[in-house]
Amino acid sequence: MHTTMRKHIIALLLIAATLQVAAQELTVRAPGRVDLGRRFEVRYEVNAQARDFKGPTFKGLSVLSGPNSSTQHSMSIINGQMSSSVSTGYTYILQADMEGTFNIGGASCTVDGKKVNCPGFTIKVEKGSPQSQQDPYAQGGGQSRRQPAHQPAQSSNIDSKSLFARASISKSNPYQGEQVILTYKIYTQVSLSQYQIDKLPGNKGFWSEDITRDGNVRQYEEVVDGRRYNVAEIRRGALFAQESGNLTIEPLDLDVLALVQRQRQRTGSIWDLFDDPFFNPAQAVEKHLRTNSLKVKVRPLPDGPAEFNGAVGSFNVKAEVDNNKVRANEAITYRITISGAGNLMLIDAPSIDFPKVFEVYDPQIDDKINRSPNGISGSRTFEWVLIPRNQGDYEIPATRFVFFDPNTGKYVSKQLPAIPLHIDKGDPNSMKNVTSSKSDVKLLNNDINHIHNGSPSLTVRNTRDHAEWWFWVLLILITIGTAVAILLGRRQQSRQQDIAGMRLRRATKEARKRLKKASSLLSSDNDNLFYEEIYKAIWGCLADKYNIELSKLSSDTVRECLVEKQVPDEQQQRIMKTLQDVDMARFAPGDAKARKQQIYDEALETIIMI
Repeated sequence: MHTTMRKHIIALLLIAATLQVAAQELTVRAPGRVDLGRRFEVRYEVNAQARDFKGPTFKGLSVLSGPNSSTQHSMSIINGQMSSSVSTGYTYILQADMEGTFNIGGASCTVDGKKVNCPGFTIKVEKGSPQSQQDPYAQGGGQSRRQPAHQPAQSSNIDSKSLFARASISKSNPYQGEQVILTYKIYTQVSLSQYQIDKLPGNKGFWSEDITRDGNVRQYEEVVDGRRYNVAEIRRGALFAQESGNLTIEPLDLDVLALVQRQRQRTGSIWDLFDDPFFNPAQAVEKHLRTNSLKVKVRPLPDGPAEFNGAVGSFNVKAEVDNNKVRANEAITYRITISGAGNLMLIDAPSIDFPKVFEVYDPQIDDKINRSPNGISGSRTFEWVLIPRNQGDYEIPATRFVFFDPNTGKYVSKQLPAIPLHIDKGDPNSMKNVTSSKSDVKLLNNDINHIHNGSPSLTVRNTRDHAEWWFWVLLILITIGTAVAILLGRRQQSRQQDIAGMRLRRATKEARKRLKKASSLLSSDNDNLFYEEIYKAIWGCLADKYNIELSKLSSDTVRECLVEKQVPDEQQQRIMKTLQDVDMARFAPGDAKARKQQIYDEALETIIMI
């Protein structure tokens, strides 16, 4: 009977927990009464990714700050099984300046395209008393609709051998420019509720690329010093050393929330029956973790050929033209494509000695980069536009592409063959002829009359009568056109002198272009390229709007610039939240398609606001 009842209780608890997780409810946590002159907090929470939050006015109370939004991504490792969740919070800091009872209105937000509401509540402000110096949330009559299930315990309850973080690198003595993989892992023998990275290390002297698999934390078991751990790879990065010598990879700081079962002393009574995870809930324990630092000894590259342009890795290369037989003044596209694994983003365009009769434009670069947990690979294409001005037979000369292969420690040379080009005579209407032949001059007698030898007969005529009506219409049109051209020229000159305005217009055009490309990637599986376009759209718009150099762009510089430009707090919060959400979305688990749509909408609204 005991066992049957216990099973029923467990089933009911599981059903209640499932319903609670499934429900997307906007809740509020606020005190029922506060002391006059005291500051207090009101926080709205929803257990999902939310946006378009609309809070109450708090009439009769002073709003010191808010709503300050925050998004919490959680990862749980319980009994070797991993799960994830996300929640959104909006916090107000208020102050009670007058006595009375204040009715606070409702609030709302949008979750997955649906509006979620929270009812209003009442706060009573009274004169303080000695007992009221306690936490206002603990006072009687509280209106909290969501109380925390447990308070975090001290981190000393978990020893350093049961839970720690570690950094490792695939190679500790790479060549300069060689790709190495940096991995951050959490080792745990206890259940984890969530983790949050405090700050990413600077890694001075390295070019770094995040290659964490989107929405997927790799999990496995590993034995360390005879103890078996659950291991979670929380972040991976590809590093390329930009200088030789002894370099240091700084530690990574993160906070975790572990769940530890309370230890109860058994007394042999019937109450020992309730010493069970369902009746004795786990205790949350906060733990700050810091990985080890890494020493990397970077070897310099040996002296190489003159054609070496910084490529380090394993590459293939090919050259081609779109058409090797054209007419003069028609464009030819010449491409060199470098593919493989290595520092593709740092390779410069090869130097090509094109024929002198060709007009050559600066090469355009097209990158197709694949960021996987194994590193950076893909291709980089350099594309030149060539315009031959004379007819004849020419060729794009043979050239060499040289890269350094760190696996062999030697330079590798790839020969690009010469490409012959045949240029026919161009269109006479488009070619610029500077010479004339005798056949070009015909019947001069029809064009130039002979001198008249007789006596001239001169008469005075009225020029107004002589001029046709179309002459006056043409004269008026020319006058109007000249005036319009002058006005447009002055306007264009003014626009060119407005550097900030030009940057803003360019940023808007570029942002629209990238958002259009990101929109086409919403339904594709190429999440890396989608988030890259979103990143470039937001960062480019911020840089051109607030005149921030791209090389100095970071979350800190953007926040400082927003404060310096006196941007309203609400807009500051919106911009920083968007940057944080885009960054977290790249490795937070969940519905990738829905998350991409939400990130796209949020980025679009932020760029429109900027």
